Amino acid sequence: MNHPNKKQQDNQKKFLDKLSEKEKIWHSRLFRIGNATYIYHNKSIDFEPTEELFKEWISNMENRKIALIMEQKGFEESKRALPFTRYVMEKNDIGYDQFLKENLSDEDYQYHKSLKKGV
Repeated sequence: MNHPNKKQQDNQKKFLDKLSEKEKIWHSRLFRIGNATYIYHNKSIDFEPTEELFKEWISNMENRKIALIMEQKGFEESKRALPFTRYVMEKNDIGYDQFLKENLSDEDYQYHKSLKKGV
């Protein structure tokens, strides 16, 4: 999956052009996964996240220390935080793993899943 920003696409291509074939394969995969992740999180803007949804997210957090930190930062500063954008997407029935599965090759998706197991 290509990055939606043309300049970033060009930067990725320039980077890849300098690599050996073996390195290029590995980095290309990471770019595709990263680009899909970037697109996923940026789609949350389409749902126009609200301060009410932000408060709901905060109140449902299991880790109260993180909830307090995010609450102190406030909606405006936190609305682009990846955990919140994922919450917004999932509230709109667009799951992260399903999005990646639908937008990556099976090989890239399986690689992504293998990385998650190592965490």
